[in-house]
Order: sequence, then C-alpha cells, then structure tokens
Amino acid sequence: MEPEILFFIFYLLLEELGNTHRRSRRGIYLRLRARDDHRLPRPMYCRINLTVPVLDRYFNGQDTKTDFRLGREALAVLLDLLGQERRHGWGATIETLVFLFWLASGTSYRVVSRVFGMPRSTVHRIVHRVTEEVVAIRHKVIHLPKTPEDLVAVTNGFAGLARHRAFGKAAGAIDGCHVRIKPPSGPDGHCYRNRKLFSSIILQAVCDHQGRFLDTYVGWPGSVHDSRVLRHSPLYRSLYPPPGHFILADGGYPCLQHPLPLITPYKRPVRGVGAQRFNWHHSRARSIIERALGMMKTRFRAIFLQALEVHHTFVPHVITACAILHNICLGADDIMAPEEEDEPEDDVEEDEGGDGLEAVSGAPWRDQLSAEVSALEEAPPDHQYIQ
Repeated sequence: MEPEILFFIFYLLLEELGNTHRRSRRGIYLRLRARDDHRLPRPMYCRINLTVPVLDRYFNGQDTKTDFRLGREALAVLLDLLGQERRHGWGATIETLVFLFWLASGTSYRVVSRVFGMPRSTVHRIVHRVTEEVVAIRHKVIHLPKTPEDLVAVTNGFAGLARHRAFGKAAGAIDGCHVRIKPPSGPDGHCYRNRKLFSSIILQAVCDHQGRFLDTYVGWPGSVHDSRVLRHSPLYRSLYPPPGHFILADGGYPCLQHPLPLITPYKRPVRGVGAQRFNWHHSRARSIIERALGMMKTRFRAIFLQALEVHHTFVPHVITACAILHNICLGADDIMAPEEEDEPEDDVEEDEGGDGLEAVSGAPWRDQLSAEVSALEEAPPDHQYIQ
C-alpha cells in the first residue's frame, strides 16, 4: 500500500479518536450541569445590589418613612393592592420602592439611578410604569360612600366638626390647589400661568370628615378659575350628594342648589350675628379639606412645594398617585400632620362662564341653614348625630 494512503488512514483514525474524546467530555459536562441545576437558583433577569443603603434599611426592618414617606403597614397595603407578580425585571417590591423614593425625594432620574445602582433609563421606565399601576387602582381607594351607613357616618362626622346639627346633611368638603410645574414650551404655555404668576396644574378634591378623598379631578391649567374646573368635572353631573345633602365650599365657588348642591359662606363684609355664626360653624367643618390637602403636601413635599420636573402631561398621573397614597396612609393610620401654608389662598370672585346646565342658586338654602344655626343650640364637639 502506498505511504500516502497509509498516512491518510492514520490521520482519519486520530480525528475520530479526538471527536470521541470531545463528545465524552461534553457528555460529562452536560450531566454535571443537569445534576446541579436543581440545586442552584435560576439566574435572575436583572440583578440589584441589596446592600445599597436605601434597600439595606428597608430589608433590615428599619423605618421606611425617611426614604419612602410611607410606613411599613401602608407600604404593605400598597403592594397588596398592586398585586403585580413580575416574571422578569426587578420585581414588584423593588420597582415600587424605586417609584416611592422618586416620589418622596423629587430628585432626577439620574440621582435615583445612582441611589439604587440601576440605569437611568430603567428608572424612567419604572417610575412611569408604577405610576400607571397606582392610578389604575384609584377606584379601589378613592370613591364616594358606597352604602347608606357610610353616608350617615360622613354626615355625622361633618356635624361633629361644625359643632352644630344644622350641618348634619353635609356630605363632603371641596377645594382646589395649584401644583407647580416647569413652564411648558409651545404656544399654550402661558395658559398654565396662574394669578400668582407661576405655572401650575389645578387639583380639585372632595374629602369626607376624616380627610379621606372621595373624589379628585386634576389636569386643568393654572389660569382657569376653580368654578370653571368644577363645572367640567364629572362630579358636577353626578348623582352625589343625594337629595337633601350638600357639599361645603369656600367663597371661590358659587353657592348652588342644582345641579351640584354647594353651600358657601357669606361673603365679606358679613352683616348680622346670624351670618357670622353660620360662617364660623361652616369654616370649622370645611377646613377638613384644607387639612387633607395639607397632609398630602407635607408627605410629598418634594412634589408639591417645588416645580415638578416632568412633562406637564404626566403631572396629573403623579398627583392622582399622591392622592391614592394619601388615602392608603389614612386607612393604615399613618398620619402626617400638615405644616402651615406659606400663603393661604384668597377667595376670588365667582366665574360666571356658561356650562350648558341651568344653575339654581343655593342662597335660600344657606339662609335656611343660617336660621337653624341661630335657632338651635350648639352641640359639644364629640357629639354623634342620629339621622
């Protein structure tokens, strides 16, 4: 046989032996990997350093209010309501903490990304996604009284706040506030400039006797009058409050009997002792909405006491999320006392713009309530009223 042929056969034999050896080694590796797969945890889609200070404090059972402005019980309620099981990503708990830290600190996405050790673009996506998830549970947290018993509890509560049984039909208190935003660009940017010459978006809220929000409506530019915002809100055309009941409002709103029963105080200068007494009791009951807004502003100071550095179309979602968290905290007995306002809102003249619905003045009803205040004896502050 020729030497070249023998050499070629010898080469093929060596190649086959090498392939057999490699297949054997690969088989051993696959068997070892299969054996260890059931013992080792599956690698996470994303990894985060749990030793960063903000997470170390959370997972070691320390107070969460410093970093997230929510106590542990309120935080547990929020996580339960969201109920999001993440199949990938950072996990529901981590993402909720990132959102709450951004909400509590009001810092840029870049700062939050450094605190949590994750990319800035990821922080942006998490904040927007969790905000939408919180807004989606609004109907579970912010709602009108669902049963007659709930309504009775609210009206009794307002009568106790007013210290007079004449207010035993008050079913809520309404007010609005301006949330600072960075001036929007474009031709409509001037519409967001309010009377105090800063750009803002208006939040209108109704609360019960405990300061829990019953309804919120947010999104109108700061130059729009409170009464016009009211006329375009879903509450204005709703069936709440029931017949015979009313909502307390300040002098910036019209006094109405229909379509939305609103009782406002007598305008200054107030003439007569009866009107003065009525205004005093009215103010005691209505001030709960100012306290509710004050508690929310104090909890999320970074959101409400400086211009929000996000796009103005995203601001209503952020404010609604704050209102939802406020109610969750009240339900968990996580109360944060409001701080004094720098400048109280002044009552301005009512806006007379049309709304397509015929408005019926509530002045005669207010006069009737004033007469009841003058005729009936004052009640002690802790008195419970029987309907």
